[in-house]
Parts: sequence; structure tokens; C-alpha cells
Amino acid sequence: MSLRDFAAYLGVSDRTVSNWEGGGASYLPRAESQAVLDTALGHASDDAKSRFAAALGAHTSVAAFAGRIGVDSHKFLPVFIGVERARRLGTHMASDKGAGWLESSSVQLEHPEAQQCHLHVFACGVAVFRLVQSHEPPSLTELAVWRYRSYASDLPWARDTLRALLDEEHARVPGPEYVLSLYWLTAGPWTGNAYDTALRLLSTPSVLVDRGAPDGPAPLDGSVEDSLLATGFDHPDIVSFGVRGVSTGYAGWSGVAYASLSRERGLTIDELVTCELAVQALWCFTHQIHQMIEDGQDPSMPEKYGWRFLRAAYSRLATARAQETAQHVLMREAIMKTSGLAERLRAAQDALRSSVG
Repeated sequence: MSLRDFAAYLGVSDRTVSNWEGGGASYLPRAESQAVLDTALGHASDDAKSRFAAALGAHTSVAAFAGRIGVDSHKFLPVFIGVERARRLGTHMASDKGAGWLESSSVQLEHPEAQQCHLHVFACGVAVFRLVQSHEPPSLTELAVWRYRSYASDLPWARDTLRALLDEEHARVPGPEYVLSLYWLTAGPWTGNAYDTALRLLSTPSVLVDRGAPDGPAPLDGSVEDSLLATGFDHPDIVSFGVRGVSTGYAGWSGVAYASLSRERGLTIDELVTCELAVQALWCFTHQIHQMIEDGQDPSMPEKYGWRFLRAAYSRLATARAQETAQHVLMREAIMKTSGLAERLRAAQDALRSSVG
């Protein structure tokens, strides 16, 4: 392609491409430009990919990646229980110091398989179970299958545990319905583009699983994972929030995957967890409002958690803070975009405001 054609294909200006070429091998494009170029390479023909790899002295042949994979899995299981139930549960729990503006309390529970299990109860009426499990799977496919299959036991366990804590008739207490994962990658055998692709696959595990198999979720042929790792993988719903040389991070609808390359400069697991908890709590809260509307009711919440509460929540999540690092802002924006929470907050805010005249 000519410079002008290539710029038009990428959706950037001619000057931008000129700057890339003029900068030489030492030039480092901005993160947004890198993402555009990575996507273009992923959509390129096999011949173009081969020529690109040859120019780098690499190869694109499909080969299995052998070596240890280490992943810490954090599952989030939210459920709306109401403000009064949240108050009763929170009375016997310790306050979450890191939660900040979104008031919550938490307690550690015993889980049959997880190394750690925490129940976070938010004053606005949402409870979120967080299950922490370390894995060394033989492949990303096996980890993805475990994630789907473990739903079958995790969701009923969370429902029964919550009902026991509330000491109410089981039929009156709702159960969690949605599971989001946060994967913290601690070790992997991949290098270069394959490492980046592995994080993308962690954030969108459905591409490695046959969810319609007769006996439940089953792994796709191992060659699928190997092929994707060798040739690259992209999806329009995946948003990058990594910083070159510091971290690799992706947010997708199924969750978040993150690897810290520089522990001093990267995000901490606590920062990721705190953001996910806030997003999941508010997603569940707004889902309850939308459910009321779909059931033909006028949506209502206690005044303290009415439309002004949602307006403040939107501002907190959508506005950068002076003390935040650029990477933290990117992470929060990526999670907000892939979860669709911004739109849900605005719609729920309008619904509550209309219901009070």
C-alpha cells in the first residue's frame, strides 16, 4: 500500500504514518497506535504475517508451547439482596477500608475448593462473593473449561451460603446469577506476540470451549489454542489497558486478564480487585432496577441510593482522579467499557429520577 492508502486502512492520518516511518527502529508509537497496528496484523493474510515475521527473524508455524502456566483466578458472584439485608449482614463484618466511596463490609468464609473466599456486602444492597483459586493448568483451554464447569457448583454453594447467613426461608433469598473472572497471570511459557495473545484468550475464554457439548462445556481441539497463539487473536469486545514494558492487560465481557512485567510500576492485585468489586456491585444494582421495569413496576430505591447516588457513582468511575496513575485510569476505563456499566448507570439514573417525578 502507499502511505496514504495504509493510513486510510488504519483510520489514522498520513502524518501519523510518516512519523512512524521517519522515527526509525527506535520510534515507539503511542499505546492507541500500537493497538491499531496489532489489530491490522491480526487481520492480515497468512502471507503478510509470514513476511512480517520473517522481517523480525521470527516464524509463524503452529507449535505447542511447553512450560509452566501459573494463574490466580478471582471469581465474582454478585446478587442483589436489598438494603435491609445488607445492613443486617454488614453489622457482623469488618469495614472494607479500600472500598473508599462505595461503602461496604466483608468477611472471610470457608469454601470447599477455593484457597480464599470473601463475601463483600455493599450498603446499597448488593452482596458479592469473591473466590480466589491458584491454578497451574496444562493449557489455557483446560483453564477455560474449568471456569465454565465450576459454575455448576459455585453458584449453588453461594446461594446456600447466603441463605444460611441471612437465616431466612430459602425461597425468599435470591441467588447469584452472573460470574466474572479476574485472571492474574504469574507464569507462562509464551514469548513475544504469543504472550500478548495468551492474555487476550484469558479475557475471552469462550473461544476455547464448546459450551454446547452434550455433557456440558468441553475443550475444543488443542490445535485451536496453538493456532491462535501462533497467529494472533483479536475480538472487538476486548480492550487493552496494558503499558509497554510495564504490564499486559485486557478487559473483555467475560473478565479481566493481567500480567505485571514491572512490579514497581504495574497495578497491584488489590487495585484490580477493588475496581472489579465496585463495577460488579453497581452492575448488579442497576440490573435490579432494570428488572423492576421489565416486571412492570415503578423502580424505587431508598432515597440514599436513588438517582443522585447513581449520578455520583458515574462521576466516580468516569472521572480521572489527581492521585491516580495513567495505568489505573486506563484499567478503569477498559472495565467500564467492556461491562457496559456507564450506559446502565445513566439509564437507571433516569428511571429512578422519573419515578420520583
